[in-house]
Amino acid sequence: MSAPSGRRTLLRLLVDLLVPAALYYVLRSAGMSVYLSLLVTSVVPAAMGTYTLVRERRVDGLSVFMTAMMVLGVGASLISGSERFLLAREGWLTAAVGLWFLASLRVGMPLTFLFSRPLLEHRFPVRGTGETWDVLWERIPRFRRAWRVTTVLWGAGTLLDSAARVVMAYTLPVDAVPALGTALYAGTSITLMVIANVYFVTVGLFDRRSAMYAPLDRERAPAPST
Repeated sequence: MSAPSGRRTLLRLLVDLLVPAALYYVLRSAGMSVYLSLLVTSVVPAAMGTYTLVRERRVDGLSVFMTAMMVLGVGASLISGSERFLLAREGWLTAAVGLWFLASLRVGMPLTFLFSRPLLEHRFPVRGTGETWDVLWERIPRFRRAWRVTTVLWGAGTLLDSAARVVMAYTLPVDAVPALGTALYAGTSITLMVIANVYFVTVGLFDRRSAMYAPLDRERAPAPST
């Protein structure tokens, strides 16, 4: 994926996080009830995400993931008329995300690998290897381990986030929860990204000269003369 595509993905993430909270407070200031405001803030982003997937006719893991979470949010919103339940749905959906991260360790490539690929592969510092991420995944055990470790990190962190979100939904003033929930998303994401990148630097993921990539060097080394 090109650099502009990566920037569009980041912009999409920001929109998906900020628009629902902003829309909620606009609707509340216009006199709409808490329940209807929460319902609308679920439906609008889900409809926009689905429209984007259909219009672009291009499916990637991150886009499908974000749209699926919003559609599930709409379904959860229709289950109960309880305002607290609607606020807590973000927590239950976030818990599902955390479990999805952990489950991905058992099936194929972990989610951190799949989500990071469209953002990083085009400018990955080890691009000089001349190998795709698929090849690095197959040949470099430490490369695989790095993505698995960070997937566990994101899974555990997201589960903790979900627990805090449910507690907030049932204990804090209703109108405070959407803003605090958005702030929690930002805080959790930034914290996990910082920890993950510190770990990546520590294990040499971004350094072509690190011991992580020694298997590639051994493969390319000329055979000793006899």
